Amino acid sequence: MSVKQSERTLSNFLAYLDGLRERGAVHFDDKIKAWHVLDYHDTLQVLTDSATFSSDVSPLAPQQEDFDLFKKGNFVRADDPAHRRLRGLVSRAFTPKMIAGLEPRITEVTKQLLDDADAGGDQWDLIEQLGYPLPFIVIAEMLGIPVTDRAFVRRLSDTFFEVHNVDPEQSLDSLGESAVNNVAPLLRELNTHLLEFVRSRRKIPGDDLTSKLLEVEVDGVRMDDEETVGFLGLLLLAGHVTATSTMGNTVLALHENPEVWAQLRAEPALIPAAVEESMRYRPPFPRLGRQATKDVEIGGQKIPAGDFVLAWLTTANRDERVFADPDRFDIHRDPNPHLTFGKGMHFCLGAPLARLEVRIAMNLLMERYSDIRVRDDVPVNLRNPWAMIGVNRLPIEVRRS
Repeated sequence: MSVKQSERTLSNFLAYLDGLRERGAVHFDDKIKAWHVLDYHDTLQVLTDSATFSSDVSPLAPQQEDFDLFKKGNFVRADDPAHRRLRGLVSRAFTPKMIAGLEPRITEVTKQLLDDADAGGDQWDLIEQLGYPLPFIVIAEMLGIPVTDRAFVRRLSDTFFEVHNVDPEQSLDSLGESAVNNVAPLLRELNTHLLEFVRSRRKIPGDDLTSKLLEVEVDGVRMDDEETVGFLGLLLLAGHVTATSTMGNTVLALHENPEVWAQLRAEPALIPAAVEESMRYRPPFPRLGRQATKDVEIGGQKIPAGDFVLAWLTTANRDERVFADPDRFDIHRDPNPHLTFGKGMHFCLGAPLARLEVRIAMNLLMERYSDIRVRDDVPVNLRNPWAMIGVNRLPIEVRRS
């Protein structure tokens, strides 16, 4: 689809969410058997009250051995005390200092990718040439995993995220069957590959994050091989897509608001704010799922224990009571308390890395090119926005500075 068609697809998605909001900021959807939570403060309550709104939505996940292994180290879907133990172990190795120390390497990789793209001419695809390979290379090198695994992991991640909720009115109960049929074979291959890799690092440690994870100990407890596989799988699948989507979404938003390009060129210090606004404007993950652990009232509605809740980051980030003129892309928005990375104990561990990667990429794009234009004569491949907001293809034309 063209850029304009892609914009219409996203507009249709936002219009659908506006229709949900007209039915109430919090309401039950009988078709999908879940509660929609759509405004900022109610979404914030769902994200921060982890005792009432559990991240462990196991009933939604298929009961299948490949998924069970993948979930074992996935602390994003765990509650305390398991979450506290796993995140505590991971945080000892995945430190802010380590992430900050990646800046020179991220810069080096970005420059090399741009050199490779330029070698093919002034027309290339932002996602294929930069948006996807940059965060994957960074994560693969961090973990010590061969960069040659890139194509397989992308195929798995695309399948994993696109299989969920192609139909916005699809029953949540029907997700398990489609996940088993479409994702399980790829997930089995990834689990087998990662388990062999973890066991090899257990025997012969290297200078990488995987080896550090296996050595970290808290209260005499270490991560076992299966938990490590789950964490590595989480990083490989979800760890790169946030940066990939944000990079594409930022360039797309700048294409839609060309006057902002000039502002950023005149004042590059505004680039971090532009990235934050892009994350608010088009959060890569449109919603987060939770399960009520007890009867609770929120937004004037009584949610029974055991019911599923869908907290919509997309609409929370466009709540006019928190964000003035919310449908406008405004890089001067201050404050900008968007919920794109979540909130509370499940705040995204990889947020600093995603921000760093996109900031470096945008800075180097600005330095290298005097003009970046999204082409309208080549299809833009928009992801299914009910699963993830972003583009799989973003053909651009550049002019060197």
